[in-house]
Parts: sequence; structure tokens; C-alpha cells
Amino acid sequence: MEKTKIYYDKKQKLADPVLVVGLPGIGNVGSLVAEHIKNELDGKKFAVLYSPYFPHQAIMQSDGGLRLVSNRFYHCKGKKGRSILVLVGDTQPATTRGQYSVNERIIKFYKSIGGKTIITIGGYSAANQYVHNPKVYGVANSAGFKKELEGKGIIFGKAAGSIYGAAGLIPAMAKRYGIKSACIMGETGLLEIDANAAKAVLAVLKDLLNIDIDFSNLDKIKKETEKIIKDIEEASKQQEGQYQSKDNLSYIR
Repeated sequence: MEKTKIYYDKKQKLADPVLVVGLPGIGNVGSLVAEHIKNELDGKKFAVLYSPYFPHQAIMQSDGGLRLVSNRFYHCKGKKGRSILVLVGDTQPATTRGQYSVNERIIKFYKSIGGKTIITIGGYSAANQYVHNPKVYGVANSAGFKKELEGKGIIFGKAAGSIYGAAGLIPAMAKRYGIKSACIMGETGLLEIDANAAKAVLAVLKDLLNIDIDFSNLDKIKKETEKIIKDIEEASKQQEGQYQSKDNLSYIR
């Protein structure tokens, strides 16, 4: 395999398709959001992307088989027959060349099937501690789309810095292809898997895409995470107390 390729599993009849891209990244917010939408809307896999820019590995499966590392497109049916496409994946390219090549291939493929709107999902690292009430930030490649998203409660102009990988490159590159696009980011900190930030983003997407979402699975992960964090904080306080007690005793002697 010398080039990034996309293979159809099954061609789908699409109606005004919007693409939601959620790949591994900060807090795995994008992956959590995309997988949740795919599962909630009973998405059907219709295309798979393979690339020589992905890691040279195969993934073992529970049935004893194996498959190549990939990104996968799912077709979900929204209300009033609208097609909601979701892109999930195992990884992103590790090199700059790979990032540009793969993300441009995604945009071209989406345009070829009649797509006009792409929403990428990411995490915005804004704190060095767990964020209990995460904000949802955004950037967009058109003023009109920005205004539409601001009406949904997404905050623009307050986040700063760079957006790495597909979450940033796709919206920036999509403008060249006449596709309106935005990156929506959940505020996160510390965690490798931040269900709380993902839930905040999903709450916005639920309204934006006019879809029904059950948050119970994310709420379960959120509660488990917050319990672990609380236990760690309490253990840390106890340890600090022990050190202080030892210091005090040394002064008494």
C-alpha cells in the first residue's frame, strides 16, 4: 500500500450528509463523542480508510482474527431522513506529511459523496486538574457557520493556541474545497479519557444535529472517574498530613 485508500463496504443512499469526525486526541473527547453517536444512532459501517501513514500494526480481535489499523466511516439516520456520517478510528498519522495527506483524502472523499458540512471534535486542554463543569469552545472556517454555532452556546474567541491533527487540519483545509467546517472542543484536563468533556460536547451536538442521545453510559464513566479522583485527592491529603506530623515530631524532640 503506497497511498491512503478508502474502500466501500456498502454504498449508502445519502441525504444532505453532515460528517462528524472524532479521532483519538486530547482526553479522547473526539473518540468518545463519535463512538457514542455511532452507537446511539445504530450506525452502519460503509467505508474504511487505510493508510501507510498509520502505525505498522494489526489489531487482534476477540474471535481470533485480526485487522489492519484503520479509520471507519459510519452512516447514521437522523431525523427527517438526514444522513449523519461519523468517522471513528484507531489512530492518526504520526508525521506531518501523513496528517496532511490523510486529512485531505478524507475531505475529498466526503465532497465526492455530496457533503457540505464537517464538524470535528477535540479536547481543549485548559487546566491541570479535572474540569467539573467543562465549557465548549469552537473555531469555524466561515463567519456564517460561526454565528450558527454561537447560537447553540459554543464559545468563540476565548480559546487560544494550536489544534493538532484532524480536529484542526480538516476545518482549515476544507475551506479550499467549499465545505463549511468547525472544530468543537470540550474543556478537559489531566484525564486520558474524559467522559465529562465528551458529555458537554454531545449536549451541544444533540441540539445542533437534532438527534436523541442517551447520556447514561457517559454518566457512569463520569461517576467512576470522579470517584477515582476523589480517592486520589483524599489519599494525597492523608499523605501530606502524615508528613506534617513527622515534621512536628522532629521539632518536639
